[in-house]
Amino acid sequence: MPSKPDSKKSPSAKLWGGRFAESTAASVEAFSASIDYDSRLYRYDIAGSRAHATMLADNGLLSKDELKAIIDGLAAIEKEIDNNEFEFLQELEDVHMNIEKALADRIGPAGAKLHSARSRNDQVALDLKLYLRDQCDLLVDLLDSVRHGFTRLARSYLGAIMPGYTHMQRAQPVLVSHHLLAYFEMFSRDRGRLLDCRRRINISPLGGAAMAGTGLPIEREQVAELLGFDGVTANSMDTAGDRDFAIEFVSCCTQIQLHLSRLCEELVLWAGSEFDFVVIGDRFCTGSSIMPQKKNPDIAELVRGKSGRVVGSLMTLLTIMKGLPLTYNRDLQEDKEPVFDAVDTVSASLSIIAELLENLKFNTEKMIDATKSGFMTATDLADYLVLKDVPFREAHGIVGRIVSYCIDRDCELVDLTVQDMQQFSPVIEKDVYEVISIDGSVQSRISTGGTSLQRVEEALRAAEKQVGIA
Repeated sequence: MPSKPDSKKSPSAKLWGGRFAESTAASVEAFSASIDYDSRLYRYDIAGSRAHATMLADNGLLSKDELKAIIDGLAAIEKEIDNNEFEFLQELEDVHMNIEKALADRIGPAGAKLHSARSRNDQVALDLKLYLRDQCDLLVDLLDSVRHGFTRLARSYLGAIMPGYTHMQRAQPVLVSHHLLAYFEMFSRDRGRLLDCRRRINISPLGGAAMAGTGLPIEREQVAELLGFDGVTANSMDTAGDRDFAIEFVSCCTQIQLHLSRLCEELVLWAGSEFDFVVIGDRFCTGSSIMPQKKNPDIAELVRGKSGRVVGSLMTLLTIMKGLPLTYNRDLQEDKEPVFDAVDTVSASLSIIAELLENLKFNTEKMIDATKSGFMTATDLADYLVLKDVPFREAHGIVGRIVSYCIDRDCELVDLTVQDMQQFSPVIEKDVYEVISIDGSVQSRISTGGTSLQRVEEALRAAEKQVGIA
């Protein structure tokens, strides 16, 4: 015979506690609760519940009166949260249970019907997708602000020349605007990645339920349409068990932060006295507590340092997902904090860099002076010989010997006479000086994507069109 229930045991008060004979240990509640951080999803949770309730009513699972009670109750809860009047309870674990319990307490049995045909598994996936969809849009707007800043600077310094570097050594002269537009291209690709990521995010998971779908009569497509999704997920097990959309989003964030970090590395170098290429506005620098003369590029350093946080968030998500069997596992609760931290870090970094770019000036005299040493037009001299029908590898060797000749005499290419250079190749004539001048070098780079003024002007006009500058 079945044993009688032990009346001494305290039954669980959880919304899911029907089969439990004991209440949850306080230590377990504290360890497993996510409400401290997932409460920021409340708007999305309420929006999803509102759409879900509408669909349930249209399919006969809620009456019109019950639907009205749910909609009104959710609106009241949302208002209370907005006004910081709502108390989130740790013992209710997460944002979903807190809102559902509050709703049931307010409106009675109708509130208890809301969870029909859904699980927290598809519910949390929905909330996170709605949140990330908005964050994609926000980051795209912030990227546009940064891209606008680069186009403004490129227009302001059009024609100014600076050294281009490889291996942190002076390599070839380039237009400052060309260098700036390189970052424009990087952040434009970041923008494109986010938009592509958003497309994959924008597929509704609701209705996948715990992992096998539901036997109740629902219309998943209706909920998707109400929430602005492009469609519904195709497999309920995949819906419950993966977070690749979150990984992809944070990967996009990581790429943005890496590009910001590279920019900031250059700003830190260029602001130092060894370069003195840029002046960062005082409002975006700090001083030293002991050295009165210091003006430190702290904002650029902080953005560079915060890259570690975003990379760490990506590694956290990858590690969480590695080796998880299908379908849902509680490990997935750990997906939100790294996502939130990545969002907060990248958003703040983009915002401050957009402001910093508006307060950035280039020391063009220092930049052009830096092009006058280091044999920066050596490649141009090699190209000159190629046009004189000298094979490139032979031309490369000739120019290398000419450079060595200059080093021995502590001079630059432009300091040599034609006779000096003819020792190494008889095809060199007076027209060589047009080629080995800094301006001549820059203007000769007419290949598509090159640094000549013609090509840079074309690229700048295209960039300005992209960001809405007529």
